[in-house]
Amino acid sequence: MLSLCWKNIWRNKTRSLVIIFAIVFGVIGGVGFSAFYNGMIYQRLDAAIGNEVSNIQIHNPHFLENKEINDTIANMASILPILQNNKQIKAFSYRIKTFSMVNSANSSNGLLLLGIDAEKEKKVTGIYQYVKQGHYLDSCKKNSILIGQKLAEKLKIKLRSKVVVTLQSSSGNIASAAFKVAGIYNTGNTSFDERMAYVKYDDLAEIVGFNPGMAHEIAITVTDNKLTDTVTDKLKTKLAGYSVKSWKEIMPELGLMTDSGQYMLLIYMTIIFLALSFGIINTMLMAVLDRIREIGMLMAIGMNKLRVFIMITLETILLMFTGSFIGLILSYILVEILKKTGIDLTAFASGMADMGFSAIVYPFIEPNAYIQIVVLVIITGILSSIIPARKALRLNPSEAIRTQ
Repeated sequence: MLSLCWKNIWRNKTRSLVIIFAIVFGVIGGVGFSAFYNGMIYQRLDAAIGNEVSNIQIHNPHFLENKEINDTIANMASILPILQNNKQIKAFSYRIKTFSMVNSANSSNGLLLLGIDAEKEKKVTGIYQYVKQGHYLDSCKKNSILIGQKLAEKLKIKLRSKVVVTLQSSSGNIASAAFKVAGIYNTGNTSFDERMAYVKYDDLAEIVGFNPGMAHEIAITVTDNKLTDTVTDKLKTKLAGYSVKSWKEIMPELGLMTDSGQYMLLIYMTIIFLALSFGIINTMLMAVLDRIREIGMLMAIGMNKLRVFIMITLETILLMFTGSFIGLILSYILVEILKKTGIDLTAFASGMADMGFSAIVYPFIEPNAYIQIVVLVIITGILSSIIPARKALRLNPSEAIRTQ
């Protein structure tokens, strides 16, 4: 039966090749677009976890509501051993986090100022890797500040320029301090670079009046991003009096984009195959009409209706599977090549940077996506064969044999 169906497909080579090429280009287009979308989203996710929020954050429950300077994490000494003993936690860093105003000789701007332990922060976030001018804070003197390139442009300052930071102290008073620009970083996310600046933990603690060990936030990175939810749930159980949030809770819009990416391929391929199914139905109907006399002969010598239905269905599935197989091979090769070379979108770099996306996109697709496409091909093939098969089953053998 399988051999017979394969030969039947190639009776009209032109007709079969047209639909096969349509399926090939459809698969390449669907897989290629999905791989591009996934690559863009996962690069944004890696940047967000690696540079901005980390995998998990711990706060005083009231801090996230009002960002008050005195809403620090209570009893830090009891939290740190829990984090140190968890083998799924790769590293953690505590921070002082406060809104402030930074003034240069030419301009001023509001920003979020982070007081960090430079060595611990290097194990949690990758900001040190994006320092384009000057040095990271681990090799700088007292009252050094690390700012983003976009902020430096707005303040019209450069390396070693002096700026004055004004903020609220723990006593409720306004405090000011002069800092020297030790480094300028550029993560490629202009909105992030414009609003974030880093100073040493000890320097900021002295200005706001904090005792050693007081902090607003603990940023945690795990050994594998897939463990984020597991570790978050464990910490929520052990640290019931604190706010423990994963990156999905801190940046829900990014979580939504990441989750939707898993369904994008299925949605696009369903639309593509649905559109192609009309062409396949037409092709198989023409094939049935061309073989009315032959099908009538087969039914007359004893082929039952079930076998006729199976024959038409197998022909449809083989037609779709041939085009899909070629399309999957070509799309796999294309994705693997672009995964190494990347897709250059520097013409749109400014707009993409404003949204936090990289101008060079490296396509990526999960291996199980190819299995989903094969299953979708089989389902579409079966559904597309119903109308042609019904046409064949309604033939009267005696009348079909007399058809010229």
